[in-house]
Amino acid sequence: MHIVVIGTRGIPNIPGGVETHCQQLYPRIAAMGDQVTIVRRSCYITSNNAITSYQGVHLVDVYAPRSKSIEAIVHTFLATIKAKRLHADIVHIHTVGPSLLTPVARLLGLTVVCTNHGPDYNRSKWSRFAKWAIKTGEWCQARWAHHIIAISDSIAETLRKQYKRTSGVTVIPNGVEMPHKSAVENNLLTNWGIEPQQYVLAVARFVPEKRLDMLIDAFAQCNHGNIRLVIAGDADHDDEYSRMVKAKAQNTGVILTGYVTGKPLNQLWANAKLFVLPSAHEGLPIALLEAMSWHRDVLVSNISANHLPELNDDDFFDTDSTEALSAAINKKLSKSYHERDYDLSRYDWDNIATITHSVYHQLKK
Repeated sequence: MHIVVIGTRGIPNIPGGVETHCQQLYPRIAAMGDQVTIVRRSCYITSNNAITSYQGVHLVDVYAPRSKSIEAIVHTFLATIKAKRLHADIVHIHTVGPSLLTPVARLLGLTVVCTNHGPDYNRSKWSRFAKWAIKTGEWCQARWAHHIIAISDSIAETLRKQYKRTSGVTVIPNGVEMPHKSAVENNLLTNWGIEPQQYVLAVARFVPEKRLDMLIDAFAQCNHGNIRLVIAGDADHDDEYSRMVKAKAQNTGVILTGYVTGKPLNQLWANAKLFVLPSAHEGLPIALLEAMSWHRDVLVSNISANHLPELNDDDFFDTDSTEALSAAINKKLSKSYHERDYDLSRYDWDNIATITHSVYHQLKK
């Protein structure tokens, strides 16, 4: 079977939750014997990832304009045509925005699986028209996809209540790869001016719904002593919001590492005292799962996507209150450092790949 994956920016090491999802999932699918092709957006291809395969997954690059407003839709249209030319048995469209092209894929005779990673139309960065278009993508997904994978129960419930989609929906959560902490060094911490267990960590793209500006303001109000705030990430598209976050960080002594992956990111995970996720919008946040896999203490906004059964009441704060976030950080930092154990068995990537593989093969029986 040939599975062609579209809707993602691409892999490997291209920032984004969906991209991390695909980088973990599809090598495992390929190892099961199916042919997998990921169609990547040309504007994210650099000398560091200009390759044609990754761990058994074929990579095909198709034009995408580097434009926040039209990048995804232009690329997904061209990628859908490419999937037809590649003789895909299954075309798998990720996220609700690109799912706007689901009817086109159906008209081309393709069997379509869509993954709903959450209500992207709630992101504040989008214009009113863009939100309408993305919302329409969710409707197209619900109406035309042969099968939908929802990454959380709440998303599946939305499909049932809003769109009456009661069949052909499987809940398969995001996963997390368990780290090998014993192999982690600390040599890069000195370069950033931080020490083990002496910093709070956020890992996010610089977009409004991540509320990094709110985190910086809240941390500035904390009684944190020598504890620093470290934010790992950057903006895909430099804009007014990302520039504002960087200015706030510079004015308040917050450490910005930029995008980091691999060993540098592992060092940050392994030595953080606390992980904070202040988002107003998520699907099922991979960064939170990663923090939990590193046994970090966590503090997250009180939104439905963050309400994992493995967390406690003390791990949440009022989403819309800078004062509540500041108080919650103070409470967390007042406690002595300790690692936490979470049961992450339901987020095992091997199991997720097996279930996804079965969805594909059930459709082609």
